[in-house]
Amino acid sequence: MRQVLLNIVIAFLWVLFQDEDSFELSTFFAGYLIGILVIYILHRFFGQQFYLKKVWVGIKFLAVYLYQLITSSMTIINYILFKTKDLNPGLVTYETTLDNDWEVTFLTILIIITPGSTVIRISKEKKKFFIHAIDVSDKEKQKLLKSIRQYEGLILEVAE
Repeated sequence: MRQVLLNIVIAFLWVLFQDEDSFELSTFFAGYLIGILVIYILHRFFGQQFYLKKVWVGIKFLAVYLYQLITSSMTIINYILFKTKDLNPGLVTYETTLDNDWEVTFLTILIIITPGSTVIRISKEKKKFFIHAIDVSDKEKQKLLKSIRQYEGLILEVAE
C-alpha cells in the first residue's frame, strides 16, 4: 500500500514540476510511469516485493478463475442437457498444503462457487477437503483436482 501511495505522490509531484497551466492527465500518467520505474529500482529498500507483481498475480488469478468458471459452467450445461444418464456423482478428497485459515477459506469459497462441485467437509487439521462433484469419473476427477491445484498455487502466490 505504501508503494502505491508513494507512486501517486511521485505522479503528483511530476505534474507540479511541469508547471503547466492546468492539470493534464497525460502528464500525471507520465509521472505515474516514472514513479513505477523509481519504485521498481528502490523496492528492495522497502523490505517488500514490488507492488505491481501483486497486481499481475491478481489479474492472472481473475483470468484463471473466469476460465474455470466458464468451462465448468459449459460442462454442467452439457451434462444437464445431453448426459443426464451418464452422471456419476460422488465424493473426492483433496489434501492441501495451505496453512492459514484465510487461505483455506478462500480455497473453499472458490471450490463452492465453481459449478459442479461443493465442499462437504474440511478435516479438523484443515488439510483435507471432502468435495462432492457431479461427475467423479477418472477424467473428470483429474480435471477437478487439477483446477483445485491451480487455485491453490495462485492462493500461495498471492499470499507471498
